Amino acid sequence: MTRVVAVRHGETDWNRNGRMQGWAPVPLNETGREQARNVGQWLAESYDVDRVLASDLLRTRETTDLLLDSVGDRSVSFESAWRERGLGVYQGLSYEDVEERFPIYGLSETAYRAVEATPEGGESFRDVKERVVGRFDGLGGGDDETLLLVTHGGPLCILLGHVKGLGLTESLVNHHPENCAVTELLVNGGETTIVRESAVPDRE
Repeated sequence: MTRVVAVRHGETDWNRNGRMQGWAPVPLNETGREQARNVGQWLAESYDVDRVLASDLLRTRETTDLLLDSVGDRSVSFESAWRERGLGVYQGLSYEDVEERFPIYGLSETAYRAVEATPEGGESFRDVKERVVGRFDGLGGGDDETLLLVTHGGPLCILLGHVKGLGLTESLVNHHPENCAVTELLVNGGETTIVRESAVPDRE
């Protein structure tokens, strides 16, 4: 059995200010760093992590480093498979600007229904699903272990929908993980069970 503990990266200024991040090298802000420190302490108390998989973008790298300050030194593989959607020419624009001018590339139901739409220099939602689900489906089948996965909101929405058997549009519309929310999945052979869904641990 493989336990996958997935964490969305901490907050960035682009999250706070409503800008489309995509693959941009945006660092965590102080709130995001504090979120990652808090979740790292909670993870260290809750799981015995064997190894770490993470998106290779800056905000997930920084989140991973802060989590490991508490979890301890672990083998880490930074992989492009876990990246957020590549937004191409729309990267860096505000949510409002994209919604007004290019609605099929935004973060609304209009965009979520246009799963094949591909921004210039970027990816469709279908492309993202293929790489995320393809990598996830290759995780099970080895020795019993606990994997820490540090990724982004889009991949987590797609992954949760995949496990639930939802279509891609439903997956995107129905899931909204917060920064540093934790999702726990158990992979046992060909069956995956959701144990914890996009919850921000309470350390009070």
